[in-house]
Amino acid sequence: MAAGMLLALGAWQATGQGAPEKGRTPVLVELFTSEGCSDCPPADALLERLDKTQFVPGAEAIVLSEHVTYWDRLGWQDPFSLLEATARQQHYAEQFDLNDVYTPQAVVDGSAQMVGSSASKLTRAVAEAAAQPTIALQIENAHWENGVASFSVRGQAPAHSKLVAALAADATHSEVTRGENAGRTLHHVAVMRVIKEFDAETADGRPLHLKGSRAMEKKEATGPVRLVVFVTDGKNGHVLGAAEQTLQ
Repeated sequence: MAAGMLLALGAWQATGQGAPEKGRTPVLVELFTSEGCSDCPPADALLERLDKTQFVPGAEAIVLSEHVTYWDRLGWQDPFSLLEATARQQHYAEQFDLNDVYTPQAVVDGSAQMVGSSASKLTRAVAEAAAQPTIALQIENAHWENGVASFSVRGQAPAHSKLVAALAADATHSEVTRGENAGRTLHHVAVMRVIKEFDAETADGRPLHLKGSRAMEKKEATGPVRLVVFVTDGKNGHVLGAAEQTLQ
């Protein structure tokens, strides 16, 4: 199934990606995808290119690859699929008044959605999101120890909002043996493994904790863990601000 390398256990200190490049606005880009979907690899590749090259002027794209579960019964069980990802996409379907969920779907700052492989639409949505006012979030004292990410977040989160934190890691070598992508070796960037909501008032610098999944301690992801935090509007689901920290 998914090959990869053990995520090193022990105390990981925060490095890199702690603050966006000067003049760039953080924008959250979520991709709902599945290894069982033959239309998804081009979207996975586009998300990786966005992450690596940051090709949208004025935007610092913070990406999450969210693997849904409903493809698992159609020939290939995606080792990265999460019920939380499926539930999150279903919430977006209701928010955007869609008849059904689909893959690959990209959602930008919780305010725009499109087919995840459409570079033109994704670029336009990210640029538009970067032009909007945002809440400045800062991650502090982030470290990884004994399978738990400990950190603090500071930002002016409105009372009706939610602070959301997620852990993600790249998956550079996943061999698919069945389903629509049988015979392919797939690559994924920033695969979401854990996500949790906190109350808005927790963005006041208090200590927060997020336990990693068992899969993160095994072989289903490789490389450093990314800690992604964002504030969502409790009324319309829009992302009001985001930040990312790499735990090395």
